[in-house]
Amino acid sequence: MMDSPDYGLWSLVIINSLVFIIFAFSFAKPQSRRDWRSFGAFSAFIVALFAEMYGYPLTIFLLSGWLQSRYPGVDFFSHDAGHLWHTLLGWKGDPHSDPLHMLSFVFIGGGFILLSAAWKELYRAQRNHQLAATGPYARIRHPQYDAFVLIMFGFLLQWPTLLTLLMFPVLVYMYIRLAHSEEREAEIEFGAQWREYAARTPGFIPSARS
Repeated sequence: MMDSPDYGLWSLVIINSLVFIIFAFSFAKPQSRRDWRSFGAFSAFIVALFAEMYGYPLTIFLLSGWLQSRYPGVDFFSHDAGHLWHTLLGWKGDPHSDPLHMLSFVFIGGGFILLSAAWKELYRAQRNHQLAATGPYARIRHPQYDAFVLIMFGFLLQWPTLLTLLMFPVLVYMYIRLAHSEEREAEIEFGAQWREYAARTPGFIPSARS
């Protein structure tokens, strides 16, 4: 397995990780320690993902006995078989063109678009010492955290691993905790204005009425 040409490509791990982390950084532009913590968690997820995608397929190695007993004849140490949803669902052909892979681009692209729009509004509000309540913030109170979750979920549709599947709910919980902490600070700073905004604006899931 270690001689497989599809893995051990650590240069690709580094390049792909840097591309997505720098791309996300250009949108998120972390400022505070809280910003850096949320961005750092996202970056760890990205590194863990590409480390298994191109470096060492830990998930496939740990599950190899079960996988090969259920799917005899499949070379799970080939790159295409690493798209586990494709294999587990019994789909044939190029995994890069299957429905889940196509759907993943919607989540990843949508996440980056939301992250960019949220940052622009948040930066404008912070610069003017105002409450961010327009743009994406008019629909939900924490679009920046929603964006990170959308991007990570999109990657899980492409290439699920044991580590990233375990990290995902932990990171979602961390973002919820960070969001609640931000809300307490916003209420102290903006008082009644914040409470009125919070009363009409959902936290993470847009309302059909808004």
